[in-house]
Amino acid sequence: MFVLPETTTGPERLLLEAMLDRNRRAVADTVRGLSETEARARLVPSATTPIGLVKHAAMVERRWFQRLVLGLGEDDCDGPSTPGEASFAVADDETVAGVIAEFERASARSREIAARFGLDDTWTHPVLGEVSLRFVHLLLIEDFARHAGHGDILAEQLSSR
Repeated sequence: MFVLPETTTGPERLLLEAMLDRNRRAVADTVRGLSETEARARLVPSATTPIGLVKHAAMVERRWFQRLVLGLGEDDCDGPSTPGEASFAVADDETVAGVIAEFERASARSREIAARFGLDDTWTHPVLGEVSLRFVHLLLIEDFARHAGHGDILAEQLSSR
């Protein structure tokens, strides 16, 4: 479901942060209202599930902001930060509400971390080389928009069953 942006003018940083937050909400919204069973439904050949998309998004937050920007090790992060198919895995005892809360905590921490730096501050990514905070914001906007779209399609499939 398309929701109009709340912030459409202002300085670059404000717009980047507003768009990133908009896409964060969109990812979480794809599982709100789904039952625990629906959230775990595998409707595509990959390990992607609606709840798994939100779990993966929490990992993405930690990977970019805690690991890259702060330079923390995996064990020092507040949750998993290793990419790949395992980042979509949700334990049997995890709930939709709990996974959304995990993602929201990771997002809040990312906001706090980002606030310490300027958009032109850079870090060395092991594959991409030098990346700026501006790039990290843009990459996550793109990534979360894509995942929200995936989640919307999965929710649509579930509602047509």
